[in-house]
Amino acid sequence: MPPRAEEPRRDPSGSRRGSSRATGGRGEPRTGEPGVQGISDARAYTPRGRTVREERQAAGRPTAGGAEQRRTPRGGRAGGDPFRPALQVLDGGRAGGGRAGRREPVPAARAAVVRTVPTRARPDDDDDAPRPPRRRPAGRGPRRPTRPTRPAAGRSPRKPRKPPRLADPRRRLRLGTLLVLALFATIGVRLVFLQAVDTPAYAGGGLADRVIRIDLPAPRGAIYDRTGAPLANSVEARYVFADPTRVRDRTETARALSPLLGRPASELAERMKPRTLENGKASQFEYLARGVDVPTAKKIVALDLYGIGVHRDERREVPGGDLAANLIGFTSQDMVGLEGLEARYDDLLRGEIGRRVYEAGQGKLDAPIPGGYSSTTLPKPGSSLQLTIDRDLQFKAQQVLKSQVAKVQGSVGVAIVLDVPTGEVLAQASHPTYNAAKPQESEPTDREDAATSFVVDPGSIHKAITFGAALQEGVITPDTALPIPDSIVRGDTTFRDTHPANGRLMSLPGMLAYSSNVGTIEIADKLGPDRLIDYQKRFGLGQPTGEGIPGEASGRLLPAQSWSGSSYGSVPIGHSVDATPLQMAAAYAAIANNGTYVQPHLIKEVISGKDGSRTPGKAPVTRPVLSPANAKALRTMLEAVTTVDGATGLAAAVPGYRVAGKTGTGIRYVDGKQQPGEVGSFIGMAPADNPRFVVAVFVWSPGGGGGAVAAPAFRDIMGFTLSRNRVPPSGAPAPKFEVFPR
Repeated sequence: MPPRAEEPRRDPSGSRRGSSRATGGRGEPRTGEPGVQGISDARAYTPRGRTVREERQAAGRPTAGGAEQRRTPRGGRAGGDPFRPALQVLDGGRAGGGRAGRREPVPAARAAVVRTVPTRARPDDDDDAPRPPRRRPAGRGPRRPTRPTRPAAGRSPRKPRKPPRLADPRRRLRLGTLLVLALFATIGVRLVFLQAVDTPAYAGGGLADRVIRIDLPAPRGAIYDRTGAPLANSVEARYVFADPTRVRDRTETARALSPLLGRPASELAERMKPRTLENGKASQFEYLARGVDVPTAKKIVALDLYGIGVHRDERREVPGGDLAANLIGFTSQDMVGLEGLEARYDDLLRGEIGRRVYEAGQGKLDAPIPGGYSSTTLPKPGSSLQLTIDRDLQFKAQQVLKSQVAKVQGSVGVAIVLDVPTGEVLAQASHPTYNAAKPQESEPTDREDAATSFVVDPGSIHKAITFGAALQEGVITPDTALPIPDSIVRGDTTFRDTHPANGRLMSLPGMLAYSSNVGTIEIADKLGPDRLIDYQKRFGLGQPTGEGIPGEASGRLLPAQSWSGSSYGSVPIGHSVDATPLQMAAAYAAIANNGTYVQPHLIKEVISGKDGSRTPGKAPVTRPVLSPANAKALRTMLEAVTTVDGATGLAAAVPGYRVAGKTGTGIRYVDGKQQPGEVGSFIGMAPADNPRFVVAVFVWSPGGGGGAVAAPAFRDIMGFTLSRNRVPPSGAPAPKFEVFPR
């Protein structure tokens, strides 16, 4: 007998409720499936895991055909699924748990399906029968609290609990947007300040720590003689330095460096001692040696000493040692000129140093940063000087001067060679001298250039100026002869001659040959002090020659208004006049150059360090002093000094050449005080008929006798000069002079 059809239930709204799952999900009962009820009972499982049939048999209730209402599980599949009931049990007995609160109408055809597992009570179900309590299997934990039962029939169902009210998402979105915008605005403002306002401060904050500056030394220009031979030049070298903050053992490091650097270990250790700079930071650089040759520097590098470094340097080399040292001077270890031409033309010789600036890491990463800031300014080499000095002639002058001065144990000697037409200084020797490569081993007085700093009363060599002025002013003529007494008084001073004339008539050549003081004073009386002083200035006395040596003395002329009674006697014969040897040599060169004064100079050309172009030196100052005729007449008179018997300058005669010149005996003053001894001198020119060179020799000997060595020194130097320059001997002999005409 088929089971009784189940009447569909109605919900309070009057609609039919039921499940369509038993009808195949389409609201129609399944056909062709006999024994549906039996299969449902067999496959429906109770909460205890047994089928409904087994449960009823165990309770003594009928298994089929009874009047008990049965329920089918509410699911989305056909009732033939054997595992669906179990899944419903695990789901709490609710069918369609994924569709809470959803109601579907139950078709009438579905009433024939018998439920085997009771569905879970819902708040809005109209089934008021109490649900049997569940039994828990033995051995399980305590029972969970029972849920409240559904309201009885006729009561109003409990309203579903309202979900909690959520916050308005739009407010949160607005707030979040405002916060993000504020954050970005703050960042933007800060970036503007960093990029525009605070840029210099931040950019330069760490620049000093990571930027390395290396000076690229500019090669110092060389100094050459007139032939291009180097007198002083720079060579590549190295300097050795210490970083006191990195030196581990000062004593051992100093001992290792001492034999290589040639310095005491105690001195090196003291330099490596840590010290604090003025800015409060520890010193990281101390020179240990400068100008170290390259092979020695390589040995130091091979030692691999901590805190010791080697870098490129420059060393001044003087091939000739003391050759022209008083002219050339020397430089400091930093290649700065200190004396002589090195100091006078330091700006020109030094050039402009270059610089490399780059960013480098710190510590072990002490290397240029790839892509970092880097800038290189190439150095500009210094220009070179080509002097008018002849190296061989300079060497000969120094050699002769040294040997002659040694004979009288003189303390100061000077030898000058001038080229007459050009005023070029071919040699300028001083004694004593020094080794310019080792200036620290000499005394300051040894390094002076005596030709420009040795101020003396020239003595009788000044008489040529007095005679020249008198000839030019027409006071005398070449044929003039005057009676010369043995002495003459001017003021409170009596002036005498070394070769008394005893009142006889004496010619002008005779006065020069015997160096007559009385005759010169009488000629100066006719000339007058004003005109004499004027010619002194024209001949270049009383002002520096401007040759190029720094610290050149100007000498001093006594103004006419300052003359005393004795000045009328002392000034014409070369006393009460201060002059340098170079000034007197230039005055005689004017006589040799047909009366035209040419400023003596040392610089022949300037060689550019950039492109090697040559620029002639500054043109010398020239001015007429005597007419050519008067200059020639005076030269002829001066030949008597080296030819007349008993003349004062016979020792200065050069075989084969006509020589015109004058001897002198002067006085040296230092700080206004007269020094002991005398200054012997001789200045002459050759060949006298067509002079090419002027040689001046001065020797100060505290014990006297300077005149005895000056003339022989002149002879040797002039002879070598004429021979070196291949000057042919004089074709005609010197004229015969009559000292005492009748």
